[in-house]
Amino acid sequence: MPLTPPAPHLRDPAARGRLGGALLAVVLLWPLLQASDFDLAALLAPENLRVLGGFLRQFLPPETGADFLALLARATLETLAIATTGLALAFVLAVPLAYWASNAARERPRLNPAARGVLTVLRGIPELVWALVFVRVFGLGPTAGVLALGLAYGGMLGKVYAEILESVPAAPAQALARSGARRPIALLYGLLPQAARELTSYTVYRWECAVRASVVMGFVGAGGLGQLMDQAMKMLNGGEACTILVTFMLLVL
Repeated sequence: MPLTPPAPHLRDPAARGRLGGALLAVVLLWPLLQASDFDLAALLAPENLRVLGGFLRQFLPPETGADFLALLARATLETLAIATTGLALAFVLAVPLAYWASNAARERPRLNPAARGVLTVLRGIPELVWALVFVRVFGLGPTAGVLALGLAYGGMLGKVYAEILESVPAAPAQALARSGARRPIALLYGLLPQAARELTSYTVYRWECAVRASVVMGFVGAGGLGQLMDQAMKMLNGGEACTILVTFMLLVL
């Protein structure tokens, strides 16, 4: 006589734990929501929706004049230049800092408080704050944006690079080290080939973030599309603002 398979459970055995986690999240997040003064009802109030609709109508039609499009093309190239140059500077800073901070391919793992501290300072200060500082030092223009991105993103890249190198299997690097290879060689040939895809993917993602950040920094005078957008909004020129927003979305895409 064949054995009858057991009846499947009709209830999720982890349901109680998930429900408890959801309730705990609500209990913890509710005071934060209250502290932020967020009020969805105010956003959906009829009078506020009329004001929002009137503001959005000012964006139509988009500005397509030849003079403005020429100015927009120059600002777009400047934004790309700020993002790319800033990321290149960040990469130059991140590689030695990641090597210094990481325990990858070390014979004896140890803490590196100095390296970790430098990375924390660099990434702990937002790029917008760095931009404000450098605008005061160098004046308006893309130089402030490049330096701000280089420092802030250098800290981010360095931290993540170190963690990626520490997460891949260490056996190849250890084998090279036991054969007499120094740490840079063991890391270069034992760990880097395994981590290359993830390192490249994160670097490209950070480049996209740099494009977005360079636009935001333009509002404090760091050049590019952000500075042009700030001027359009101050002049209440919704058509120009709409064209800038469309250009920015195409740029990120």
